[in-house]
Amino acid sequence: MSVFLLNLLLAVAWAALTGQFTLGGLGIGFVVGFVALWVIQPLFGEPGNYFVRVWRWLKLLVLFHYELVVSSVSVAWDVLTPRHRARPGIICIPLKAKGEAEVLLVTNLISLTPGTLSLDVTEDCNTLVIHAMFADDPEKIAANIENGMERWVREALE
Repeated sequence: MSVFLLNLLLAVAWAALTGQFTLGGLGIGFVVGFVALWVIQPLFGEPGNYFVRVWRWLKLLVLFHYELVVSSVSVAWDVLTPRHRARPGIICIPLKAKGEAEVLLVTNLISLTPGTLSLDVTEDCNTLVIHAMFADDPEKIAANIENGMERWVREALE
């Protein structure tokens, strides 16, 4: 049985024992089950890949939300103040992401971030074309995406 399935079963058991079959009750049960499974992980005989993956996905979610807030404030500040810093441009970014799932997640997260929009991906999935609202330094933007969002996605999907 996979550790994830066991964690889901523990979440359902927690909800049954507490009598709270709500999303919150299942979420608390999932967290309690995760901690319990983490404590007894040496009994599984395998390295804690599940726990590393969960940590990487949480890291991706937290860092994406941080980027979301920072870019939202930046775009709102530019729109609300009389001095406009926006220098829009089209930028081609080489991708290290392999596989369609990684490329899809990177492009969607970029499009969800205010001030950037994924326009196209080459057929070989090696280059991403984006529109950036603040494209003063295209190399810096490409490096930020490569060392930020793209790296977080590659780590989460390893």
